[in-house]
Amino acid sequence: MNDRQQHAWLDAFGARVRFGEPLSRHSSFRIGGPADVVVEVVDATEIRRVQALAAAAGLPLFVLGGGTNILVSDRGVRGVVLRLGRPLASVEWRSSGAGEHARAGAALPLKRLVTAAIARDLTGLEFAEGIPGTVGGGLFMNAGAFGGEIANVITAVEGVDAGGEIQRLPRAALRFGYRHFDLPAGFVVTHLDVLLHPGDPQAIRAKRGDARRRREAHQPLGFPNAGSIFKNPPGYRAGQLIDAVGLKGYRHGGAKVSEQHANFIVNTGGATAADVRRVMHEVERRVYDRHGIRLEPEIRLLGDWSEA
Repeated sequence: MNDRQQHAWLDAFGARVRFGEPLSRHSSFRIGGPADVVVEVVDATEIRRVQALAAAAGLPLFVLGGGTNILVSDRGVRGVVLRLGRPLASVEWRSSGAGEHARAGAALPLKRLVTAAIARDLTGLEFAEGIPGTVGGGLFMNAGAFGGEIANVITAVEGVDAGGEIQRLPRAALRFGYRHFDLPAGFVVTHLDVLLHPGDPQAIRAKRGDARRRREAHQPLGFPNAGSIFKNPPGYRAGQLIDAVGLKGYRHGGAKVSEQHANFIVNTGGATAADVRRVMHEVERRVYDRHGIRLEPEIRLLGDWSEA
């Protein structure tokens, strides 16, 4: 990027744009090299501006939410990393004959939406208690647990398409899979519509409490991590398969398979992305050798992995 292009970014976004920003600052793993550009936007107009500036510089555009389900390469990201700012982290409620509707900004922490729904005695999101990250990130991964998933409550998605047009995608146009959402190429999500229903307050809080206890009992606390590393293969649980091959506690450098839950890799201090990938490859190899099952990553690999 030349000086003229950098000045264009600074003129448009001021202190909300950074060049060569380490993405370890924006990842729950606390791992990741620098991005060419990291920029925070507050509305659809600014998203259009980012799209135009990225195109003019010939740089690809990536959207980063809470950074809780990603592994960023040690080499960083060659391109523009877009982050949604605080004005896109609000939620509005309205009632209809179908139930209670929440229009949630994609930057809203998922835990805040869960808390707000339960405060209104609404059921449908108790499963998400304790899931980190943003509402938008939860959409992208179709976050789920304990028999529930985001897909069950989404009625529409709003955002800016690759051509800079504001679009609203109804539920019939959305395609969800297991820990997956088919987002149109170049589409930046700004808001989600969620439909919930009134429920028994005591039952709602009991379900939430059960989800919280199960997470606290089985998931590692105290070390940076990115949540579940692998998807559960059909009919199996990835953590049990990994545990069965004796890999709890296996480590390379600062990355270690959690001794509390084998489907978590934790950063014990100073771990690199290469360390995590080395551990992942060993897990994949041993599970396949023992069980004949190929594990598929649930986390998203972001950045330059050309020589990793």
